[in-house]
Amino acid sequence: MSTTLIVIIVAIVLVIFVVSLYNKLVSYKNNRENAFADIDVQLKQRHDLIPQLVSSVKGYMEHEAGVLTRVTEARAKAMGASSIDGKIQAEQELTSALQGLRVQVEAYPDLKANTNFLQLQNEISDVENKLAASRRYFNSATREYNVAVESFPSNIIAGMFGFHREMMFDLGTSDRERLDKAPEIKF
Repeated sequence: MSTTLIVIIVAIVLVIFVVSLYNKLVSYKNNRENAFADIDVQLKQRHDLIPQLVSSVKGYMEHEAGVLTRVTEARAKAMGASSIDGKIQAEQELTSALQGLRVQVEAYPDLKANTNFLQLQNEISDVENKLAASRRYFNSATREYNVAVESFPSNIIAGMFGFHREMMFDLGTSDRERLDKAPEIKF
């Protein structure tokens, strides 16, 4: 075999290898974006239910307007976010605001017995469960993508073509701090 033929074969193998790694990165990136599209569906449902929940709670919690305002503002911010990272941050704020609303609702036994409120609460709980499952899948797809972007030799291809590490959909810092503390047990 001549050296020219060997160089051509090595070049072809190298091109096939680079194309293969590039296609793998594209596949992981698309899988991550598809996973976020699933989250987006659940977020849309959640955003649609929140105004109903807020209006059902308003009559009972007139003096708790700050909590309702925070939920409403967080919902608007979440609906206005355009990038995946922006949506993740806005949804973390909305989740925190909804948790504050749940805490306030505990002080209103009549509200907790209201059938409209109970139905909305059950629907939101169902959406939250579906959202949690979608987030787990999204984070799994993101982890797989990030591993491919950071692993050798695909990190070289990733750097050449602008692939970079992506953000996970986590609890956010305020919720993480709350969950990291041991629960207080009072008798």
